[in-house]
Amino acid sequence: MTIGVGGSSPEAELAKLSNMTGDITPIAKEEFLQRQERACQLMQQQGVAACYLNAGTNLYYFTGLKWYASERLVGAILLANGELHYIAPHFEENSLRDFMLIDAPFHGWHEHESPHVLLGEVLRQRGIDSGKLGIDDSAGFFQVDAIAKANPHLNIVNGNSVSTACRQQKSKAELALMQRAKDMTIEVHKAAARILRPGISTTEVTQFINEAHKKVGASGSSFCIVLFGLASSFPHGVKDPQILQENDWVLIDTGCLVEGYNSDITRSYAYGEATERQRQAWQVEKDAQAAAFAAAQLGQPCEVSDYAAREVLEAAGFGPDYELPGLPHRTGHGCGIDIHEGPYLVRGDKTPLAPGMVFSNEPMLVLPGEFGVRLEDHFYMGENGPVWFTEPSHSVDDPFGYDA
Repeated sequence: MTIGVGGSSPEAELAKLSNMTGDITPIAKEEFLQRQERACQLMQQQGVAACYLNAGTNLYYFTGLKWYASERLVGAILLANGELHYIAPHFEENSLRDFMLIDAPFHGWHEHESPHVLLGEVLRQRGIDSGKLGIDDSAGFFQVDAIAKANPHLNIVNGNSVSTACRQQKSKAELALMQRAKDMTIEVHKAAARILRPGISTTEVTQFINEAHKKVGASGSSFCIVLFGLASSFPHGVKDPQILQENDWVLIDTGCLVEGYNSDITRSYAYGEATERQRQAWQVEKDAQAAAFAAAQLGQPCEVSDYAAREVLEAAGFGPDYELPGLPHRTGHGCGIDIHEGPYLVRGDKTPLAPGMVFSNEPMLVLPGEFGVRLEDHFYMGENGPVWFTEPSHSVDDPFGYDA
């Protein structure tokens, strides 16, 4: 189906969508406890006495407690022996307890008191007055600096050697949530393509995509990039909206959350007829994406996918390396409860590919002054190799496989 033929209205497309989250299964309490156990094993192996988990995705991943990061220290201390302790302002205790999935001692601090000193006191009470304290790598520098100054007797280290090692291999439950999120977003993509018409603005399409994500069961779009024409050559967009014209080039990149897990899918196509230049570039992009996927084999380093994609692009006369026209960024990123998380499909990342790892595959082709092509789907490493979450784009004329 050529995009632009048989256009539909936003109202009609929203009416076709329905909630796709009715049968999802949230992460169980037992899995959060298993994550803590795994973290403790790693801490013991690495000689880390305890880890501080800051409000945000690491706190959620290990405890099930969803809380936002701010200037006030809110988090949890996980000891290598398995003990868990929450630390937060006194006045937040009742709210935090309402959000807690796993009960553990609560240590509160008043506004005139130092939570960083309190953190050290909690550790001393548990017999830890020296050794390594792993700090959540998402914590702000001001928090890390304050913890270090309040506890000079401790050796402050980056906690990502524990958290990333745990998070990079997803469980079956996590993969199922990500699969549903991606299924939802691909349906939203299809609906968005059907509402395109000359004169529609990128702002209108963005608003529709947000409402469409709500209709399929998300709280809205977790992000949305809609670009027409020349603007598509800027990987993350431009400041001003564009108006769609006949035979314009379209790039839409969007996603949503299901139980905190991300989708992130990009489609590029012509509204109307693609030029020969666009057809050639689109096919090279598709071939590069396929090469990156094929290279992702168990035990190989993550960087092999980046090399494979660039080899295809360079053979077609693009690049080399990050030079334009060509691929200006890495081929892919890890994804989970953070939309970008390690490891990465990029030169220099030697992490061996292992079952459960999840990656975007998006070796974007940028042609400055013309347009950009990004085809982005995610895959996970199965027991026998890579597995797509969503079927890659079918063709430049039939991006969603309507005619397949």
